[in-house]
Amino acid sequence: MVYPENFETKIKFDKIRQLISNNSLSDMGRELVDNITFSSDADWIRTSLSETAEFIRICQEEENFPVSYYHDARPFLARVRVEGLFLEINELVILKNSLESLNAITRFFNNKQEQYPSLVARAGDIRVFPYILQRLDSIVSKFGTIKDSASPALANIRHSITKKQSGISRRMQALLQKAQEEGWADKDTNISIRDGRMVIPVPAAYKRKINGIVHDESTTGKTSYIEPTEIIETNNEIRELQLEEKREITRILRQFADDIRPYIDDLIPAYDFMAFVDFVRSKALFAIRVNAIVPVFENRPEMLWYKAKHPLLYLSLKANGKEVIPLDIEINEEQRIVLISGPNAGGKSVCLQTAGLLQYMFQCGIPVPVEESSKFGIFRKILIDMGDEQSLENDLSTYSSHLVNMKNFVRYASDDTLILIDEFGTGTEPMLGGAIAEAILNALNQNQVKGVITTHYTNLKHFASSAPGIVNGAMLYDSHRMLPLFQLEIGKPGSSFAFEIAKKIGLPKEILDDAAGKIGEDRVNFDKHLKEILRDKRYWEEKRKRIHDNEKRLEEVLERYKKELDDASKLRKEIIKEAQEKAKEIISGANSTIERTIREIKESQAEKEQTKLAKAAFEEEKQRLLAEEQGEEERLQKKIEKLKNREKKRQERGKQPQTATPEQETRKTLALNKGDLVQLDNKAIGEIIEINDKSAVIALGGLMTTVKTERLTKVSNSVAKKITQSKPRQSTSSYLENISQKRMDFKPEIDVRGLRGDEALMKVAEFIDSAVMLNMKDLRILHGTGTGALRQIIRDYLRTNPVVGHCGDEHVQMGGSGITVVKLDI
Repeated sequence: MVYPENFETKIKFDKIRQLISNNSLSDMGRELVDNITFSSDADWIRTSLSETAEFIRICQEEENFPVSYYHDARPFLARVRVEGLFLEINELVILKNSLESLNAITRFFNNKQEQYPSLVARAGDIRVFPYILQRLDSIVSKFGTIKDSASPALANIRHSITKKQSGISRRMQALLQKAQEEGWADKDTNISIRDGRMVIPVPAAYKRKINGIVHDESTTGKTSYIEPTEIIETNNEIRELQLEEKREITRILRQFADDIRPYIDDLIPAYDFMAFVDFVRSKALFAIRVNAIVPVFENRPEMLWYKAKHPLLYLSLKANGKEVIPLDIEINEEQRIVLISGPNAGGKSVCLQTAGLLQYMFQCGIPVPVEESSKFGIFRKILIDMGDEQSLENDLSTYSSHLVNMKNFVRYASDDTLILIDEFGTGTEPMLGGAIAEAILNALNQNQVKGVITTHYTNLKHFASSAPGIVNGAMLYDSHRMLPLFQLEIGKPGSSFAFEIAKKIGLPKEILDDAAGKIGEDRVNFDKHLKEILRDKRYWEEKRKRIHDNEKRLEEVLERYKKELDDASKLRKEIIKEAQEKAKEIISGANSTIERTIREIKESQAEKEQTKLAKAAFEEEKQRLLAEEQGEEERLQKKIEKLKNREKKRQERGKQPQTATPEQETRKTLALNKGDLVQLDNKAIGEIIEINDKSAVIALGGLMTTVKTERLTKVSNSVAKKITQSKPRQSTSSYLENISQKRMDFKPEIDVRGLRGDEALMKVAEFIDSAVMLNMKDLRILHGTGTGALRQIIRDYLRTNPVVGHCGDEHVQMGGSGITVVKLDI
């Protein structure tokens, strides 16, 4: 049950019906669209929505679904049930084309039970007889005419007609040429046809010159159309043959009607299926256009909608490049009625209409534009009171019509009813109207009805805040810009912003002050407190959102730093391994040099001059290796110190608990201290960088490693020098070659235009780290001008980075504020 009779017009469903009808390919499909009806049968709704959902997939995924020649042959098929009646030639063409389309549709659904079970079930009982198509192919040509081969008699008749017409044509050309030679006809005159007979056009003055019958004259009377006497007989014979041809065609059509008459009862359901396909396709195309889905639903009266959109408003705004603001609403046994308040033109009526329209569409088997997580219920009745229903014939005022609707609501509404009331209580004196409205609302609530109601009355807001089953809702309003936000918020009533809107329009201040004094301070304060609550709520919601975003970004940064530390640890192990392998190669080379030197000394039989030369060459090679290694060690040591300072500042910014400093650990360890020279496992010599109770960080040449203190032995400077000179140093040439290659490939400029803030920060951080590792100090970051938000985010990060010495705008001729110039302090 829906109330009132013009329900569809009030909720704009008639426009939805028209949009669906525009997608139909045939009148029979449009007829089904016009017959769409509201249903509370859960099984019917489920089947209808399932069929539409399957056709949505066909429209989106299939390319070969037949969509041509959706003709309705049912009227003339029903006519030829009567003996003696037959189809006209144009009806045969319609029947042929539509049966071919039906065949194509049924072939499409063959072996597609799993993909489209509901549609295949519909198509399963459809029978299209190949015999009928074969008969039609033998009778009708692709040009819509009866074929010569439709019967032997017809072929003979048409052959005779063609032969005689050919003979007449030759004779008529000869007669026309003679008339032109005699001057009885113009030189550019051609043979014409009048009443199916060939004639010669001649000027009226010469019509007596040619023996024959005048069949017609021109409008001005200057030209006569004459059939020569000598071809009259032949024309009569052709006319008789044409009549005979017509009788033969009629006989063929009668025979065909007799042939298909036994199959009509099976053909008509096939056209019913074609109409159904056209109808479901129309719904599917509409659903795709408004981004509608088939929602989850249960057979009980409830609503749980997320991001619901009014389809007509969606299409209208989309055409203008705008987006509709979606609606979230929940109605169940605990929250039965939502009482919406707020300013005029704030979207209250749109919310009400959206609720009624989407629920009605759903129960008509049409997909609805909501979020996939939404859930629908089924209502047995939908009652609406919206707009002005005053009637001169029935002597009803606006308020009287509202009261008539309220009477019917109270009488017929129950727990499975959805009511929709716009501007509840208006139309009469506010105090009395508000009291009556509150009493009606109480009665409806006691009947356990569900619904959405809009109002401006304060007493109804108070009642809703205390009555079980009723909840206040507010249409949000930006009090600073004095603009509606068109967002529904459940839980608190909304202010009408009457004074603010009047002030914006320009009503004098003294009038507003006088009005405030008349309604009393309590009423003004109530509306004022509502506005403050809404304003504070919006502020804290935005604040919470910003905090959530910042926490998410912080987690991403921490995760990135953790990954960088893991990568650095892995890289350090690889460098140590490469350095050890290189050291082995150097030692092996040094041993070969020593052996070669000894061999040369022996071969020269210890000649002093030769021995001196060999020793000099050996010392030169040793000094070259030592000098190369020493320079790289110093550079790496400076970079290590920079990185340590950077990490320390980062920990201080994050207020993370600090580990014990090396000076504190020195007091804990008596035998070993920071800066001491130590020997690792009685082999390599290194310097203590950091130390604690159980382990120490030592520098071995250009490498750092962490080892247990029990593996270290403190040595003096002289002992360390002696051990160092007696053993070749380890080399990091492989590492240096890798650094050199990276330095050659490195570009001191990065482009982050078009990236989101967090993506840009990650890319800039990686860029800075690479520059530090490669000792590149002058950098440029291209972020563009835009609104300046991306530039601000990047520069805030750079100012907190300890390795950044300076950052600012590029020279105006080189890009200005669209580029940030960075100077690293390394």
